Amino acid sequence: MSAWSPIDDRVMGGMSVSKLRHDPAGHAVFQGKVSLEGNGGFASVRSSPGPRGMRGAEACLVEIRGASKRFKLSLLTHDGFDALNYQASFVPTGSDWQRIRLPISAFRATFRGREVTDAPQLDPGLIRQVGLMIADRQTGPFALDIRRISLA
Repeated sequence: MSAWSPIDDRVMGGMSVSKLRHDPAGHAVFQGKVSLEGNGGFASVRSSPGPRGMRGAEACLVEIRGASKRFKLSLLTHDGFDALNYQASFVPTGSDWQRIRLPISAFRATFRGREVTDAPQLDPGLIRQVGLMIADRQTGPFALDIRRISLA
């Protein structure tokens, strides 16, 4: 879990907080609290940079469980905070583990929360960072259990 870092709205004056931690049961937990104070409204974590891609991958598989809030899986093909962020949304449906398949074609390029319509399609072979985010004015505490994130 030490290879993941929080990137919350505090970078722009907000008050949201998040972290990714290891649960003793053997899975990761993305948890925190989203606040609109200070013009905020998002919480996220991101892996350290490094080659994570897989040429020819058609989808990203996430095995998760948690409250029915909308989360985003982020895939980045370049290092740094000013890189395009390819995102796809998913909503867990409760306390049972579920596997969600997110087609590569479902990932939309964004930059600082806004969609970039003329960006190139995500190339799964170039993925360097993976992230999780909660935004869209979903205030309050949240927790998402993650057993796996993989390309297929």
